[in-house]
Amino acid sequence: MASLAEAVGRAAELADERALADLRREVDEDLEAAARSQDYRERALAYRAIGSLRFNQKTELLRRGLEDGSPAARGSALLSLELLSRAHPGLVNKVRPTLHSLANEDPNAAVRRLAVLSLKNGSPQADTLTLLAHLGREAEEKDLRAAAESVHQVLKKKASAR
Repeated sequence: MASLAEAVGRAAELADERALADLRREVDEDLEAAARSQDYRERALAYRAIGSLRFNQKTELLRRGLEDGSPAARGSALLSLELLSRAHPGLVNKVRPTLHSLANEDPNAAVRRLAVLSLKNGSPQADTLTLLAHLGREAEEKDLRAAAESVHQVLKKKASAR
């Protein structure tokens, strides 16, 4: 999967949308194969590549990545979801129940934090605000509490601006 890893590295250097589209076409099959791999490292790379390549057509793969058995793969899918949802907040809204579950119940602290950070790009719904307020007060991990409080404040501002 070196070609997929190289493509992720090259994508950061590309400002031209046409060149990025060409790169996406070039690695499309490799990305699909990596997402189905038995090796969690290849799946994690595939999920990370979706965001790096701004591959909006592969958001269904990200949804699968959020439910992957590997914390590394779930984390990579969350990183890409957060990146892509900056321009398309609907992505977060579509997977909100999964993000709530990950933020509240995932056994991996980093995954929980990344799920919270992804929620900031969605709409400020009451159930999300309630969850974030709870995590901001009650979460055992200091970093998770801080992330939840920060995202809670951002979403409260969005809600009051409406």
